[in-house]
Amino acid sequence: MSSNAKTLITCAVTGNLVKPEQTPHLPITPVQIADECLAAAEAGASQVHIHVRNPETGKPSMEVELYREVVDRIRRGNRELIVNLTTGPGGRFIPSEDDPKIAAPGTTLLPPEKRVEHIALIRPDVCSLDLNTMNSGPDVVINTPRNVRRMAKVMREAGVKPELEIFDSGDINLALDLIADGTLDGPAMWTFVLGVKYGFAPTPETLLYARNMLPRGAFWSAFGIGRMEFPIVAQAWLLGGHVRVGMEDNIYLEKGVLAESNAQLVAKARDILQSLGGEIANPREARAMLGLPGARSVRGAER
Repeated sequence: MSSNAKTLITCAVTGNLVKPEQTPHLPITPVQIADECLAAAEAGASQVHIHVRNPETGKPSMEVELYREVVDRIRRGNRELIVNLTTGPGGRFIPSEDDPKIAAPGTTLLPPEKRVEHIALIRPDVCSLDLNTMNSGPDVVINTPRNVRRMAKVMREAGVKPELEIFDSGDINLALDLIADGTLDGPAMWTFVLGVKYGFAPTPETLLYARNMLPRGAFWSAFGIGRMEFPIVAQAWLLGGHVRVGMEDNIYLEKGVLAESNAQLVAKARDILQSLGGEIANPREARAMLGLPGARSVRGAER
């Protein structure tokens, strides 16, 4: 993809790790999450990446009905917007201090099929597929090749396109093996995660290296965590990639100024891209780029 093609902006509206006490603007309930997704689309996002939360506590949730409500509300408001649901939760391990074989509180490990249950039932356009096994801050995230294959099988059977989330170069090597053995369809849809502690560093060198490992014709995006969110928007575009912003990754519009909405973050990314000479893809154009079918009806979301 050349830098003069249109750019897809993804908005990750709430994520798993940001806490409500960090910002009063974080969407929590299905209504808030869906409304943030629709407003992000108005600002220029053609894909939304979605986690759900317990409406009472604000803590991460994997309840299928919460996902279903969010997707149905989005579909009613905007049938063309690309809906991308996470499958990341369920991969975190925290060893106990006395015996590292024993899981300590905070461990979320689940059977692979449980992590993709909502994908099989709701069938969004896209869902994330994490390939990382790594130190993630003080914890460990575990996604073994066998478990990634089991999750990929459910995605394929549901007709949902996997978005390969890449945290380090070894993840790319794993994904290339999965493409080679037919577990995944190439050249695939890739997203580089830059700035997670002990993963890829958010630098131009990292992005260039990662991009150059991809198969010819791959569709790729990148995003930076925290203050590196907007520098990576520019850097990804310069290298021919697509971009992601949103409160999952960063809660500030600028230093010391909290973003009041995800739409503000999308608008800033859009302005950066346009100032560089970029054009923003609308959802219909983004679907064509990704080889996705046309707009899905509300009924489609309920299948």
